[in-house]
Amino acid sequence: MREYVLRRLVSMVPVLFLVSIISFALLYILPGDPALAILGDTGDSNRYRALRAELGLDQPLYMQYLSWLGRTLSGDLGKSVRTGEQVADVLGRRAPVSLYFGIAGLLVGILIGLPAAIVSAVRPGSKIDMLGTFVSLGGVAIPSFWQALLFMYVFAVMLHWLPPSGYVSPFVDPWLSTKMLIMPAVVLGTHSAAVIMRQGRSALIEVLEQDYINTARAKGLTGKAVIGGHALKNALIPVVTILGLQIGNLVSGAAITETVFAIPGVARAAVDAISFRDYPVLQGSIMMVTSAVVLANLITDLTYGYLDPRIRYR
Repeated sequence: MREYVLRRLVSMVPVLFLVSIISFALLYILPGDPALAILGDTGDSNRYRALRAELGLDQPLYMQYLSWLGRTLSGDLGKSVRTGEQVADVLGRRAPVSLYFGIAGLLVGILIGLPAAIVSAVRPGSKIDMLGTFVSLGGVAIPSFWQALLFMYVFAVMLHWLPPSGYVSPFVDPWLSTKMLIMPAVVLGTHSAAVIMRQGRSALIEVLEQDYINTARAKGLTGKAVIGGHALKNALIPVVTILGLQIGNLVSGAAITETVFAIPGVARAAVDAISFRDYPVLQGSIMMVTSAVVLANLITDLTYGYLDPRIRYR
């Protein structure tokens, strides 16, 4: 196991290196100039050239990349073009916020999707199964931004049950923080819940048809004991796979959710960085998100061995 984890960690290096090259090249292909974004209409040509030299934008692209890569490997992600802050400080302040909402969204997806999958799999073809299928398809089809705006209108504007947007640390005001968490977490978790429900239902139906399940039932075990003790654990492997893949979807959904609900997370920082051509913040955000997705895939692979003893990593 230790050797497998070490190999996977080493294999992350070329992935991150390739992502750094692609993201760096794509950012500089985009239209716009950070120097012009900073100076606006007030800067003259001399100030413009001086600022480009200060930011290193007058160098060839490969020199800019090598310079940025060298600083990144030493732990220096550079300074924000817009605010002058260290990018590491900006992302370090925003990462816990994104993690807070991301974990909440993932929990919402599991708590809704997994029970719905079990109920649908136990009674395939029933009205409950058809209702679950209809709801799951709706969860996949509904755009996140539309769902977020609908929730804000209903629960914040009409009913006044929840705050419309913003973020308060749970260590400062736990009750207000929980109320601000509900709508973004549900919006983030809706798509995950729908996918978990469909995949979990299919996997559980397949497992319930296996011979060892029939043997367990023949021994007189109840339905709950059969599902909870025998079927569910074996059916969770494809669900865990989906959960690992959903990390990427949560990240992409977080860009919309954090923007609509005014959440100061990493995805919101990336969106703002695009608007202001703040390349250092955007590059740091991309590398942080990529690292999180790769680590999530590693944790997913390790979870397989716990769920299925037949899986061993050598």
